[in-house]
Amino acid sequence: MINFVLIAVCILAGMILKKTKSIHPDAHKGINTWIIYLALPAVSFKYLPKVNWSAEMLFPIISTFIIAFGSWLFFLIYSKRRGYSCRSRSTLELISGYCNTSFIGFPLISAFYGESYLSIAIICDQTMFFALSTLGIIAAVKGGSKTGKVNSMFIVKRLLTFPPLIGCAAALFLSQFVDFTVAEPFFDKLAATVSPLALFSVGLQLKFNGWKKLIPQMSASMLYKLIIAPAIILALALLIGIKGDIAKITVFEAAMPTVLTASIIAEQFRLNTKLTNLTIGFSILVGFLTTTIWYHIIDFFF
Repeated sequence: MINFVLIAVCILAGMILKKTKSIHPDAHKGINTWIIYLALPAVSFKYLPKVNWSAEMLFPIISTFIIAFGSWLFFLIYSKRRGYSCRSRSTLELISGYCNTSFIGFPLISAFYGESYLSIAIICDQTMFFALSTLGIIAAVKGGSKTGKVNSMFIVKRLLTFPPLIGCAAALFLSQFVDFTVAEPFFDKLAATVSPLALFSVGLQLKFNGWKKLIPQMSASMLYKLIIAPAIILALALLIGIKGDIAKITVFEAAMPTVLTASIIAEQFRLNTKLTNLTIGFSILVGFLTTTIWYHIIDFFF
């Protein structure tokens, strides 16, 4: 109960400060810089060296790409039936196929399962970023540019310069040669800032103006992201016999709301930013309810 109170307080604090205009409109960018460049890499160094790798660890990786592919297929069919433009379809695909695995996922996993499970969540998060930086950008380019051509070098550069991904790779590689036990207290302190700062940042970025006209699109996006996507991953886990912590955390991460980075990509490639921002805001609020339901469903099966 205490964890949920802290989650609510952090988000509400951000929303209230933004509303009172007592904080700079771009304050979240500085907070996000801290999280991306220091806190998330510290999480990798704290947990990844302790992961017991097995063939089952491929499940979170595969699941991320299945969700992205499912989003492409779902909104290809949905957009044709509704007569939406390529731009609208790409926007829906972008905001529905990629999970908020760190900014919302990490705090919720800590609240529901405990911090020790973040070692699995990191795999989901880094795979999600890889998928978003490749498949997500391809979708954005096709929907936002006149030519629809994808710059492969831009995607490669984005991947190779993303600090959490660098931190993940460094933690996996260096832990084979270096004992990080002495540095654990330092990593603990940095990693402890992820949840409160991420949730506060979310509160600063939430927007809800002009939502009524976009209810059909937002509803379709949240239907896929919060219900269909985790249901697909749950069914897959049961079908191939994945059990235990890996199955629990992978399905739970699949149930996370829309990733915040989608708004940045949507703006960069001239997609429907209003739909993107509104869906992010509402999916986070609705996601608190649906993830609670998914927690009990997951507990029933695993």
